[in-house]
Amino acid sequence: MSEVVTSKGPSTWRIVLAAIFDFFTAFWIFGLLIASIFGGSTDGGFNLQGGPAILLFFLIVAYFVIFNKFLGGTIWKRILRAKR
Repeated sequence: MSEVVTSKGPSTWRIVLAAIFDFFTAFWIFGLLIASIFGGSTDGGFNLQGGPAILLFFLIVAYFVIFNKFLGGTIWKRILRAKR
């Protein structure tokens, strides 16, 4: 008789925490980068409106799509070992 070994996936809390950390990481890195290029920097961080804000939105979406589809998972998924 052979034993069937099933691999248990990562905990749900790891997946959710990785997604939250990834969002905030991408938001701050891309936001500060765009603000420095387009002049939206403030003392407390950045303030983006119009085109730069839309660009930030698309970069965040692209981050999740590219990292998950082509690079095997986002940065925080790798750190927290939350890949499915």
